[in-house]
Amino acid sequence: MIVTAYKTHKITEKDTSIFPILDQYLPKLKENSVVAIASNIVGICEGRIIKIGPSVDKDELVRQEAEYYLPREFNQYGFMITINRNILVASGGIDESNGNGHYVLWPKDPQKSVNDIREYLCKKYNVQNLGVIMTDSKLTPLRWGVTGIAISYSGFEALNDYAGKPDIFGRLLHVEKTNVPDSLAASAVTVMGEGNEQTPLVVIEDVPSFVKFQQRNPTKEELEKLKISIGDDVYSSLLTTVRWQKGRLKRKLKIV
Repeated sequence: MIVTAYKTHKITEKDTSIFPILDQYLPKLKENSVVAIASNIVGICEGRIIKIGPSVDKDELVRQEAEYYLPREFNQYGFMITINRNILVASGGIDESNGNGHYVLWPKDPQKSVNDIREYLCKKYNVQNLGVIMTDSKLTPLRWGVTGIAISYSGFEALNDYAGKPDIFGRLLHVEKTNVPDSLAASAVTVMGEGNEQTPLVVIEDVPSFVKFQQRNPTKEELEKLKISIGDDVYSSLLTTVRWQKGRLKRKLKIV
């Protein structure tokens, strides 16, 4: 698997569309490739930015963007821990880094953004098997450092299900599944970097067979299969012992 990052100009509020950026910096795309795009630059291009200033309350922005949140006083570092689009993330995904003095929010509809980008690139480069993921960074409990996660994806199956299949010694597996978008996002975010690298675009080529391409966007049913309810999550006993407060992002997630 070859993972290559591409440098762009500094994306600012002057950039109002992601497509000219893709045109300018992406190479000619081949069949069976995956394009990863940092959510930060998509949010900027979609106008999802708010000038940082004394009149702007970041906590209120977080409550606006999150499905559920924990107030700052619950965290020793002063972060608001949130659940946004079934992802456990700090500050509702709101970013201050590389925002040129702005808070940068996730796109309003990350799935639509990724669908539109995949369709545009397939047409531009005359390819059928092309994946697209929108990435961000996340923390993992009990581990220092961030890794990548896919906020949205398109063009391939999200889960490789091993349940009912044998391991190398013939023992049947029961619940094992591979999350393909997040696995790809981890490699992409690693080469994007977290500082001033200025490389928010990544192309993944020579993709192994674990990526099963689809010549379409995912269905609503497929998107739902990637999610797990808090009650069914293996960490449910931890996630349900804190007093989550409801944010303003309207989703169907249920805290039990």
